[in-house]
Amino acid sequence: MSSFKKALKSRQKNHHERSQPGFRKTMGLLEKKKDYKLRANDYHKKQNTLAALRKKALEKNPDEFYFNMISTKLEDGVHVMKKPEEEVTEEQKKLMRSQDIRYVEMKRVAEAKKIERLKGELHLLDAEGKQKNKHTFFVDSKKEVQTFDLASHLNTAPELVNRVYNRPTLHTLETKSIKGAVEPENIMKLARQRKHQYKILSQRIDREKKMFVISQKIQTRKDLQDKTKKVKVKKETQLTAAIYKFESKRKR
Repeated sequence: MSSFKKALKSRQKNHHERSQPGFRKTMGLLEKKKDYKLRANDYHKKQNTLAALRKKALEKNPDEFYFNMISTKLEDGVHVMKKPEEEVTEEQKKLMRSQDIRYVEMKRVAEAKKIERLKGELHLLDAEGKQKNKHTFFVDSKKEVQTFDLASHLNTAPELVNRVYNRPTLHTLETKSIKGAVEPENIMKLARQRKHQYKILSQRIDREKKMFVISQKIQTRKDLQDKTKKVKVKKETQLTAAIYKFESKRKR
């Protein structure tokens, strides 16, 4: 810079923004140029963003598809990846962490034995949901069909025809005394007890099925620790373990 310009620069006065006049103090601070520039830049930046978004929406292809469209969701205006649904219940997770397959298999076998013992006691003769048995009687003519009497054909009392078990004949009723509950109250009590036993049996069957699924899942996880190349054929669900196809290896 030449000496002449330096001299001119030295004689220049510093620019000072005037302050807010006293009578305008109630209106707040007087906006300076630097404040205006900040506000103007922010405004233009927002306008440019809106224009760019408007242009993008106009030029958008309605048939385009990205996998993020179905694998993400909006949370407070932000796209967040969806968490994959767990195909293992919390009960199965706890049991798989704490116990091994031998323990689960031992409990499952014990449960299966209890189920067999309950089935042997109840005979499933009047279980709810059991398929009704059919008994077909053959006669020689249509006249016999019209006059057919089931009680006389089975040789039992009419009150016992609808029974599927414990249906004695008339000869047995005449020659032998009745054993067991006879009073209506006792019969109803036995019916309630029998219904309760069927409920316990159903719960035990469900428990045995769950333990079988858990043992299968534990075994699958153990098999996956092998370094053999494998391909998933069917994914895991709450009722079945995952199915993998392993590469066959020649034994030496």
